Amino acid sequence: MPRVHRLFAQLVLVVVSTVVALIVLVTNWRHGRGGPLAMGSLMLDGPTYFMWGALLVFGLVAILVFAERQLGGGVTSFAASAATVPGSAAEADAIAAKLEHTEVFPLALFALGGMMIFPASTDLITMFVALEVFSLPLYLMSGMARRRRLLSQEAALKYFLLGALSSAFFLFGVALLYAFSGSFGLASIADAAANPTLGRGLLLTGMVMLGMGLLFKVGAVPFHSWTPDVYMGAPTPVTGFMAICTKLAAVGATLRVFYVALGGERWSWQPLLAVIAVATMVLGVVLALTQTDIKRMLAYSSIAHAGFILTAVVGANTGTPTASLSSVGSILFYLSAYGFATIGAFAIVTMVRNNVGEVNAIEGWSGLGRKNPLLAGLFAFFLLSFAGIPLTGGFIGKWAVFVSAWRGGFAWLVVVAVLMSLVAAYFYLRVVVVMFFGDEAQG
Repeated sequence: MPRVHRLFAQLVLVVVSTVVALIVLVTNWRHGRGGPLAMGSLMLDGPTYFMWGALLVFGLVAILVFAERQLGGGVTSFAASAATVPGSAAEADAIAAKLEHTEVFPLALFALGGMMIFPASTDLITMFVALEVFSLPLYLMSGMARRRRLLSQEAALKYFLLGALSSAFFLFGVALLYAFSGSFGLASIADAAANPTLGRGLLLTGMVMLGMGLLFKVGAVPFHSWTPDVYMGAPTPVTGFMAICTKLAAVGATLRVFYVALGGERWSWQPLLAVIAVATMVLGVVLALTQTDIKRMLAYSSIAHAGFILTAVVGANTGTPTASLSSVGSILFYLSAYGFATIGAFAIVTMVRNNVGEVNAIEGWSGLGRKNPLLAGLFAFFLLSFAGIPLTGGFIGKWAVFVSAWRGGFAWLVVVAVLMSLVAAYFYLRVVVVMFFGDEAQG
């Protein structure tokens, strides 16, 4: 196929595939179909339906943002030739010819497929394969920014190296849990944990290793260091895609592992996860206060939100199925509200531009409320939702996860989360003040 037609053809194929998948998903849900799939490797239940639907919707919106060409001089946000050296004659020729990588569309579809399998997996091998299927395309897409090429390539390299390390920890945890239980199945691991025959050393060590791999994808402290650099360096449409879809898949997998396989060990992992939640909230909020780049600020905001989500994960498994299901529902609602705000916020970031490209410096957004009240108003609404201001989806989501943690016996954790939410409101409102009350930035 001629290169000029590839973008349209691949975009249509990806959009149609995603829409058809969503229609099939809704049809199966309406007919009450569920249970084990793929020889028991996947579980199609209520949370799986919800997460698959959310991933398809957010993925579809993100892919449409990928295809936006009106903001970049008739080309997308992606490099003309990602393999060429930044600043080289080959890159200049490709830019002059307005070439562009269209491989991002099938890569996004591969990533979306892996993200859907990840939280639905009922055995650790399937979960690991899904982890790699959605991680590898993201490593590639992070290095494909059309502008700021060196920064983009640096982001891709950091993400790849740290992601490979986290995958190694995950796989090491899988091996240890297999040695403990003799099975990769989550239900079998739970049975073995309830009746250990050779002590619990392998179980606890494997649980820690597995948790490290999962928390890396969630973006929790101390496995967060990739987040600000990758969010800043990756093409902004890819950043929006990663910010919600990766987090949604990772949180779903974390819930399935810790509730299904390790629910009987909650007294072992709850205190540790509570400490991680506090550290994640505090670090995300404090470092977001100091940022002058809008994408880095949203990256640290994402870290803080990971901590808010973990408060519900910690307090959820109280030993009763009803309480656990209610907590899962609160987490999924939080992710949905956060997801719509995230995908919208990063889409708007792609629209605030000068003659060079995106304006990511917060001071460059000064006076945007007078230049474009609708755009600034939408962004302000998304920021207020992040902050959890009443009458926004973010407020309802935070209320739900905080109530879940409170009922789970972690009132002190909820108090910390509320305090961090109040502090976080400052850096969101600071951007709102700059947009509506600052002098108009030039260019």
